[in-house]
Amino acid sequence: MAGFETKLMLSSSLLLFISVCTGSFYDNFDITWGDGRANIFESGQLLTCTLDKISGSGFQSKKEYLFGKIDMKMKLVAGNSAGTVTAYYLSSKGETWDEIDFEFLGNVTGQPYVLHTNVFTGGKGNREMQFYLWFDPTADFHTYTVLWNPLNIIFLVDGIPIRVFKNNEAHGVAYPKNQPMKIYSSLWEADDWATQGGRVKTDWSNAPFSAYYKSFSEF
Repeated sequence: MAGFETKLMLSSSLLLFISVCTGSFYDNFDITWGDGRANIFESGQLLTCTLDKISGSGFQSKKEYLFGKIDMKMKLVAGNSAGTVTAYYLSSKGETWDEIDFEFLGNVTGQPYVLHTNVFTGGKGNREMQFYLWFDPTADFHTYTVLWNPLNIIFLVDGIPIRVFKNNEAHGVAYPKNQPMKIYSSLWEADDWATQGGRVKTDWSNAPFSAYYKSFSEF
């Protein structure tokens, strides 16, 4: 019995160690730009980023991460979001930075968002993959996840893997594994390329545009 109780205590300690870390946006993030266009509400449980013709807005995590699982629930800009980009990504600093990207490229009303993913290592990207989502990401919150470990980077949407970037250093492909990264998110205008290759511009009569965030968690 004593041996069983010891194993149970060790198991419980391990579960506590690997358990999810959550908290308010006040605890985990700093609003970094936008001159009041990003705000935290509901006692720290909801964050909004807003874009108008003058400026977008953004925020970043207080801490850095070297591997882990990062979840964020997001609801994207509704209606005619052409020319807007909602970026949610991890990045280090410097000229040889590493980065793991989710970028949501807006579109005209009734046309789907494009989910753009990329991985940078040592300041070099060119590893883009794009997807259409199987739901309307503006109607409700959905969970977007980066699972990053020494073997793989897995991009997930509502728990479903959509892309796996494997560590292929053995074959000469660089892999981000040495630089801690912070979490960043922003809402900004990029109508020179974001929607249909830049053919569709932002309609500022629909501004301000807003994206919403909640239920951040890390493992």
